[in-house]
Amino acid sequence: MKKRILIIDDDLDMCNLLNRFLTRNDYEVDQAHSGAKGIEKFKQGEFDIVICDYRLGDKEGKEVLEEIRVVDPNAIVLIITGYSDIKTAVEVIKSGAYDYITKPLVPDEVLGILNNISKDNAAKTTAAPAKKVNKSYDNVSFLQGHSKQSKELYHQVEIVANTDYSVILYGESGTGKEVIAKTIHNMSKRRDKPFIAMDCGTLSKELSGSELFGHMKGAFTGALGDKEGHFELANGGTLFLDEVSNLSYDIQASLLRVIQERRFKRVGGTKEMLLDVRIIVASNENLQDAYKKGKFREDLYHRFNEFSINLPRLSNRKDDIPLFADFFLQKTKSELGKNIIGFDEEVMELFINYSWPGNLREMRNIIRRAALLTNTDKISIQSLPFEIVADNGRSDMRNETKTQIATDTTEIKKEIHLKDTAAKAEYEAILSALEKVNFNKSKAAELLNIDRKTLYNKIRNYEGNLASSGSSVE
Repeated sequence: MKKRILIIDDDLDMCNLLNRFLTRNDYEVDQAHSGAKGIEKFKQGEFDIVICDYRLGDKEGKEVLEEIRVVDPNAIVLIITGYSDIKTAVEVIKSGAYDYITKPLVPDEVLGILNNISKDNAAKTTAAPAKKVNKSYDNVSFLQGHSKQSKELYHQVEIVANTDYSVILYGESGTGKEVIAKTIHNMSKRRDKPFIAMDCGTLSKELSGSELFGHMKGAFTGALGDKEGHFELANGGTLFLDEVSNLSYDIQASLLRVIQERRFKRVGGTKEMLLDVRIIVASNENLQDAYKKGKFREDLYHRFNEFSINLPRLSNRKDDIPLFADFFLQKTKSELGKNIIGFDEEVMELFINYSWPGNLREMRNIIRRAALLTNTDKISIQSLPFEIVADNGRSDMRNETKTQIATDTTEIKKEIHLKDTAAKAEYEAILSALEKVNFNKSKAAELLNIDRKTLYNKIRNYEGNLASSGSSVE
């Protein structure tokens, strides 16, 4: 079966030249003459390879590449550029391009790259059974947004990633601080070494030292064997300390000493170990404010603060909300085995206008819940939790809710009134029966066609009324 190639280039002559050459070499070719049209064609058809010019009239090739990889994270994209400098090459490769080709194009070079792609695919097929590639996020652990805020965030990540600087990540809960820490690690020269994450917010003062530095058998009660700490596990790689401001002052002092001396001992140990670890920390609280309040060591803050990045709230990245919603939905429907194709328009409107106090973590959980409750091909407003609908200020729904509450209240009042009327009738029937048999309860029970115990219970409930009527029940 012929491989399908999409050429995206605003140079018509270049498109036609490539088209003729590739067709002669047994490829099926389609072409688009702008970035937007190329993306649209990619969405509509199944292409094995995309060849895209770096400089287009409406978009840059990097932007087209990123949008194509949102549609299909496994897409194979080659970038053509007339700027054969290393900066451009690194930029497109980092963004996910398979390779780049420089102008003027050499047909044999293009064919050589295409042959390499075929060999790579053949090797993957030999290594494991081929899996049909759907336009999904199955092999993507996180998504990079396309909003202005996201681009600025990842620009800062790229700047600091290939250094050994310590980094402080600031952001609300759920904004993806660990994801950014892992991205920095994966883009660094330490990418082949361990990435170890530690949540300092869940550790007691007593356990913090053992978790960070490890311990020797018998170092304290419960130390039944030697244990590696997080520093030891991360040696050569990156250690991510989440909620670092929660560490006790004593542990902060030990941490400062280890960072300064680049060596440490396990708790209860005597052997010093050399340390080569990059440290990334995260905090909800501004660490500068924390040290001014005496909650965090100023000297440790300055050790960490070689570079800092602020992660934006999800509500400030509205352009990313549809992308993230689709990302979490694709992940969830794969987990649940459901064929949900998307969201109703009003659901996406609610998502865009919602405040998202729990940020990306909240969105993920809400979409997982909604997908579980959905039995149609789209997630509707009925599957969303009330707080999202209420937060969006939907007056029609609030009015509908108020009307329903008023109706329910009227019905309850009616029900109470009916219960009172029924109780009064029952009381009068019991009193009448008792009077007829001269207040003999056994005979009254027979007359009322109920057992004696039931009559006793009812009389006990109405004792006050019966007493006020001047009757004596024996």
